[in-house]
Amino acid sequence: MKRTGTTGALLIGGTMLFGLAGCIGEGAVSYSRDVEPVLAANCRSCHQPGGSGYEASGFSMASYDELLKGTKFGPMIIPGDSEGSNLIVLMEGRADPSIAMPHGDAERVSGADIDKIRRWIDQGAKKN
Repeated sequence: MKRTGTTGALLIGGTMLFGLAGCIGEGAVSYSRDVEPVLAANCRSCHQPGGSGYEASGFSMASYDELLKGTKFGPMIIPGDSEGSNLIVLMEGRADPSIAMPHGDAERVSGADIDKIRRWIDQGAKKN
């Protein structure tokens, strides 16, 4: 059997490490860097005190703490469980169309942005 030299071992090790990095994902999603800007651009105009979404549901996205507080009807985010988090259900349009978010004729949030929020929730919805 042919021996693999140091260079060969490094190449094999590097390839394995690179492959493992792909399995781990894209790293931690940051609330302040990744999630908050999406919410500010797509949701906050309605979901803050004085906005129609806030008046209807009591759900404010004006701060991290208010986001995690949820609505007068219950939580919108379950840290660690994006599938069970109503925020994702509404953004993906999996609920009744009359309550899909953003509401009305507003432009839908991109799949990439929803995926960021989904990953953030699955990573524990941290205030990072």
